[in-house]
Parts: sequence; structure tokens; C-alpha cells
Amino acid sequence: MKKRVTQRDVANLVGVSQAVVSVVLNNGSHAYPQETVARVEAAAKQLGYVPNRFAQALKTNKTLSVACIIPDITNPFYASLIRGVQSVMDEHHYDVIVASTDGLRERELHFLRWAAQGRVDAVIGTFFNAGMADFEPYLQAGIPIVRIEAGEKKTGPLPLHTLFIDNVAAAREAVDYLLRKGHQNIWMIAGTGGPQHARAKGYQQAMELAGLPPQILSHPDFTEQSGYQMAVQLFSQRERPDAIFAANDLMAIGVMRAAREKGIAIPAQLAVIGFDDIPASALVTPSLTTLAQFPEQLGMRAGSILMAPDPSAPPNQGSSTAMPWRLITRESA
Repeated sequence: MKKRVTQRDVANLVGVSQAVVSVVLNNGSHAYPQETVARVEAAAKQLGYVPNRFAQALKTNKTLSVACIIPDITNPFYASLIRGVQSVMDEHHYDVIVASTDGLRERELHFLRWAAQGRVDAVIGTFFNAGMADFEPYLQAGIPIVRIEAGEKKTGPLPLHTLFIDNVAAAREAVDYLLRKGHQNIWMIAGTGGPQHARAKGYQQAMELAGLPPQILSHPDFTEQSGYQMAVQLFSQRERPDAIFAANDLMAIGVMRAAREKGIAIPAQLAVIGFDDIPASALVTPSLTTLAQFPEQLGMRAGSILMAPDPSAPPNQGSSTAMPWRLITRESA
């Protein structure tokens, strides 16, 4: 096996001390003349030097990596969220390790333990089950956590940061839009866990204010297939819905597939609204009316909180930040 190239090898080739090589190759190039920096970088490239991240972690007690814990890696919403996190972390030379939990508590706790094991320096995540009692040991150890939530959470003296969308208000706006369009028999289809409770609450508020009975059908999954299955069930009823509000875009797209198979015209016979504004929502036919919550912007904000905290905030203090959302009207409703 080929011997690993070390900083000492680079130093011997250039004719400088190992300390100089270490400083130059660890973003300290401003400390030495440009000629010395160029010679060190050229030698490192010639020899094929690659930094030993494990050795660096032992010296600095930093892994230069962040865990991004998400419930479903196949959902395009989370792909955009990760992209936003990665764009910020790249600027700070941090790696992002992605973990998908399937919304299961044991997997959320398993990946949280990465921080305690010294595998990551911080955590960004969407947690369907883990809560403050689970986070507290890590926060007390000084490990910052940014969580993406469905509503505002209390802040405290520990480094727990919350980014939230007002899911109740957003869902209420979607249903109000359907009501203004003259729809009466409006059903909601939802998954279980995560933001479902907040979105269902907004739907119920809008329906009750209009004097109409809330009607919600749930499935364990937030997938296109679950949306399809629930739509088939609703279409078999004697009184078919004239509008469906889906708790995410994947389920809404499943509804549209079921409607197409049944010969139900959208929006003439059925209005459909989703939630998330994933890229596919603008590409399906008809294009999907949905609630945008800008996941890439969410990810960038989460990364920025970790890498560039608010200098005016108390050190290690938690925070709660409202993020924007918007109803995007297209052809389906």
C-alpha cells in the first residue's frame, strides 16, 4: 500500500518547516509571502497531499461536518433544503452528512447521537418525534441544533434554534382560496406526524369559520401513492369532493393521477391544492396550485445560523425565526 503523504513530506520538498505548511494549508496563507504560499501549494499538489480530517479533528476537537437529518430523502422538498444547507457549508469548508429517518423516532435519536459521538459538530433537522427532552443533553454539551418546525417554539438559554413556517395560517389561506372560488365539499388528505397537525388545524379553522364540516382522510405516508389511494377512496363516495387540499405536493400529484384515471377534469370538476411547491408542481399537467415555503432558503438560513450567528444575540442563546410562505396559484385550482 502506498504511504500516505504528510505535511512533513511537503515541508521537506519545499524546504520550510512543517508548521509553515500546516498554517498555509489550513487557510492561513495570509501569514506568509505569496511566493512561499505558492511553493507550498504546488508541492502539496505535486505530491498528492490530502488533509487527514481525523487528525485535524483530534487537534481541534472539530470535525468540520454537520448532520442534516430529514424524514424522507426521496421527497424533493428535502433535496432543496439540503442544497441550501450545502451552499452555506461549502463557503466555510464544512461537510454535510445527510441522514434519512423515515419519520421514525429511533432513527432520529440514532442520528442525533452522532453529535455525542463526535462525528459532527452541529445538527440541522426536521424531527417528527424528537423533542426538547431529547435535544437537551446535546445542547447542554454545547452542540447547536437547528430544527425546521411547523410552528413557533419557545426559545431558551440553550443553543436550540427553530426555523418555522406558520403552517396553520398557510393551510387556512389555501382553504380560504378554495372557498372564494365557490367550493363547498372540500376534503383534506394528510399523512401522520410532522406538520400534519398544524396543516389540519388551519384547514379545520377555515372550514368551521365558513360553517362547513371539516373532512380529513389520513394515511401513514406523505407520498404520491398514498395520495392516489386516498383519492380513489374519496372518488368512490356517493358525493364526490369538488376540491381536495393535500398536505404536500406529492400527495396532490397522486390525487391528480387518480382523477385522470377516473376521467375527472381538473379544475372543472375537481380543484386540487398541494403544499411545498416542489419543482414537479409547476411541471405536471395541469400545473399545481400550492403553498411555497422556499426550502432552499430555509436550508441557507439554517446553515447561516450555525456558521454566522447573530452577533447581537447572547452567546449560546436559542432563537426562533419565522420564515416566509406564499400561495402559488396555477391551473389546478
